Amino acid sequence: MSFQMKNANARRGIKAAAISLFALLASVAHADWGGLNMTEGVSILSKEIYGLHMTIFYYCVAIGVVVFGVMIYSLIKFRKSQGAKADTTLVHSTKVEIVWTVIPIIILVAMAIPTARGLIHIENMEGSTLDIKVTGYQWKWEYEYLGHNVSFFSTLKRDSNAARQLGSGIDPNGVPNYLLDVDNPLVIPAGTKIRFLLTAQDVIHAWWVPAFGMKKDAIPGYVSPIWVQVDADKVGTYRGQCAELCGQDHGFMPIVVEVKSPADYDAWLRAKQAEQKLAGEPSATAVAAVTTAAVNQ
Repeated sequence: MSFQMKNANARRGIKAAAISLFALLASVAHADWGGLNMTEGVSILSKEIYGLHMTIFYYCVAIGVVVFGVMIYSLIKFRKSQGAKADTTLVHSTKVEIVWTVIPIIILVAMAIPTARGLIHIENMEGSTLDIKVTGYQWKWEYEYLGHNVSFFSTLKRDSNAARQLGSGIDPNGVPNYLLDVDNPLVIPAGTKIRFLLTAQDVIHAWWVPAFGMKKDAIPGYVSPIWVQVDADKVGTYRGQCAELCGQDHGFMPIVVEVKSPADYDAWLRAKQAEQKLAGEPSATAVAAVTTAAVNQ
């Protein structure tokens, strides 16, 4: 086979490989991108984190295109069949070394600036109008609305708890939101900056709701603050879990957050305050029984 025919075959092979690679990339592009990529979330911070993630991702794509482009060009242009010969001497170029040192520094600085800005914003608790203390227990959460006289425990819902038992005979597929539902969900208003004060009573837990873009450890004897502000138009129910291995029932410690409009949240808060005030007052029957016992004595 002549040299020209070998060259032509090599070019056809490269073209076929390029077409196959393009087809593969096209199929991936049309796939469910949401299932592969980081989700955007519904809070201010989650959107900023997503934006930073995509910015760094595009930087990496551009770097990859340049680096692999130069590699592929060099492999094709300077292959042995074209008569290229390897350089057996050590070639030193001060200019090239300066370039490949300065360019990575510029790239790292370009990545560091938005990253630092995002970290500062994450730690900025100013402007929060509602404080909620979150305490982790094995294996449940306690929510306390500071200054509003409302607190309650949130545990795995009974139907999920029954289905998870060995030998229960209950099909988990028939249980709505299996292992991701609770008896008392956390309720917060949309469009409001809320500060969560995380701690734990026994071991280390972690409060994590993916749609909020935030995860923070709850450590005994230590208060870890985070803030969340859900977009005003993102009313709905969002689910998460304890993200720290906290014991044998770690997988049965879900988090459910109901985001309501400010008006609906105020109505819920008033109803909850009245309910807990009523529960804290002794009933008339109990008072009469105590009075009778005192008189008889």
